[in-house]
Amino acid sequence: MTGQLSFPRQQARTQRFSLGAPRAFTVSPDGARVAFLRSRSGTDRAGVLWVLDLDDGRERVAADPALLLGGADEELSAEERARRERSREGSAGVVGYAVDSAVEWAAFALSGRLFVAELRGGTARELVVPGPVVDPRPSPDGRRVAYVTRGALRVVEADGGGDRALAEPGAETVTWGLAEFAAAEEMDRSRGFWWAPDGTSLLVARVDEAPVSSWWIADPAHPDRVPAQIRYPVAGTANAEVSLALVGLDGSRKDVEWDRERYPYLARVHWSAAGPPLLLVQARDQRSQVYLTVDTATGGTRVLRVEEDANWLDLFPGVPVWNPDGRLVRIADEGDARVLAVDDRVLTGPRLHVRAVLDAGAEDVLVSASAGPEAADPETGETHVYRVGERGVERLSEGPGWHSAVRCGAVTVLVSTSPERSGALVRVLRDGVRAATIPSYAQTPVLTARARLTEAGARRIPCAVLLPTGYAEGDGPLPVLMDPYGGPHGPRVVAAQNAHLTSQWFADQGFAVVVADGRGTPHRSPGWEKAVRDDFAGVTLDDQVEAVQALAGRFPLDLGRVAIRGWSYGGYLAALAVLRRPDVFHAGIAGAPVTDWRLYDTHYTERYLGDPERQPAVYARNSLVTDEGLSGAAAENRPLMVIHGLADDNVVAAHTLRLSSALLAAGRPHEVLPLSGVTHMTPQEQVAENLLLLQVDFLKRSLGIS
Repeated sequence: MTGQLSFPRQQARTQRFSLGAPRAFTVSPDGARVAFLRSRSGTDRAGVLWVLDLDDGRERVAADPALLLGGADEELSAEERARRERSREGSAGVVGYAVDSAVEWAAFALSGRLFVAELRGGTARELVVPGPVVDPRPSPDGRRVAYVTRGALRVVEADGGGDRALAEPGAETVTWGLAEFAAAEEMDRSRGFWWAPDGTSLLVARVDEAPVSSWWIADPAHPDRVPAQIRYPVAGTANAEVSLALVGLDGSRKDVEWDRERYPYLARVHWSAAGPPLLLVQARDQRSQVYLTVDTATGGTRVLRVEEDANWLDLFPGVPVWNPDGRLVRIADEGDARVLAVDDRVLTGPRLHVRAVLDAGAEDVLVSASAGPEAADPETGETHVYRVGERGVERLSEGPGWHSAVRCGAVTVLVSTSPERSGALVRVLRDGVRAATIPSYAQTPVLTARARLTEAGARRIPCAVLLPTGYAEGDGPLPVLMDPYGGPHGPRVVAAQNAHLTSQWFADQGFAVVVADGRGTPHRSPGWEKAVRDDFAGVTLDDQVEAVQALAGRFPLDLGRVAIRGWSYGGYLAALAVLRRPDVFHAGIAGAPVTDWRLYDTHYTERYLGDPERQPAVYARNSLVTDEGLSGAAAENRPLMVIHGLADDNVVAAHTLRLSSALLAAGRPHEVLPLSGVTHMTPQEQVAENLLLLQVDFLKRSLGIS
């Protein structure tokens, strides 16, 4: 059946070939078990919780949503829908779980109900508690489960008894135990509570959204429905008030004290047996941040380290964290290198660009890293797993690809993609020797991406070039489609087959597709990323121009027919390109574009462009809809299609509507495609498929391709 499907339909049906692929791995400290999520096929949206027994090599189901719900459809609360949107989670069933310290018990929410699974025996059962349940987490000793419902943090005994509230909101705008919008969307902090290592208390975030602006997301296709109210912290306005408290199981509460006026962002919380609670808090401009330890007896905090940067300080996965002997593990920018540091000792240099800490062990730290600015071999698009310790650096992953890992003790789960292979290979290593392979049930795509990874121009911009399948050298130059994201946090030039499937499909429609990761994109060097300070519009667009023009001397690119497409930041870049550089770009497709940065959120926008009240000219210069933004547009008109989901609560549809109004007032022709009921993601099968088909039709019409 797979061979009968078109690529657009197959990609939509498989959610970009993610269904059926194993993910969310957890290794037990005794090295006996690996828990993970995987649906039963490449088209099944329902995630199942599995356990791999490393002693006998067998997999077993620990929790099957179809059995637990008796075949009933899922019902998601507004809080759960919001959590999934923030994490870009489009699947169903068990989409996340949390475990005790021994990895013997797992807790998860399903259709707003609380379930626990015994991972040794593979049995699951419901704990009947008030709902809808959000983010349940077992205590480290496995005796209790804490969870959030209707803004209250509650706890229940593992046998289902003793359910009680530990912290209740007291006001409609207050929640306990949930991450606020800015943390979940921009800080990669999805949690709002953390258990003490001994299971007797918790650190709990209290969020009050009263100061945050209220926005309304309407569904114009259903005018009989009341618009949904959201609290959106738009740049230059008030954020939610976030505080932290130590809450005991006995009902006691101590407020955690720090200078919240100076450092309002609670960016990271870590609590393990290796040391006291560890916080990372940031100033609003993100140019300074403080590592704090918490005195659990008083709630007071002590400054452990202060960091400052003239541009901004990034947040990284896996840090800060204590290693087992109580030393602080962090990632920092030293000069133009992103390095791993343990306490004051820097363990890596400019040959590596450290991306994340995967595990902090007693003898070493496991990290993922790409080639740094002084690497002998740039390894375009590759990321590898390294062991870093006092004796030096050792690479664990092998072969070109995009590698990551999960480790506990002697067991490492190594996840590897390759430019030559669809999907990811998941190997379980024990003491460095392969103990098992976790199979994927994901479908094999009906096409094969043939991305040529290279660098372009004087700046050595990482690029991927894709030509039509079967293209021969004598076939002549091809119309060009630039297919970037092009902004912070979104690398597109990666050594992974599946990452380039959509670009290959566009290439097979008769285009030479170019993906360029210019300045501002991650994984090159701090200076590369921070070059966009105050200048999204200039820097990121200049690099797209440099890339396509430089590549034309090496690939069959027809520079007289160049189009550009993108989504989110890529959508902004596509609209920017056709408006300001019509001499280079002859058509554009802007999906869910940010068109006015004054309409985007605080933590992201102010990091790069500053405070709009203090730097109004910066915002005007980088906008597509202000007088200054449009005055930067060239006189020549180029075809532009703008696509936007009307239910988008991240880049709201007002961005596209304001751009359309500004273009209309300026007499500039354009097309707008509104998507009713669609958010910033487009998981709906028919929508996702037809969007690709409509884009190809638009590009061919606009470039005069028959």
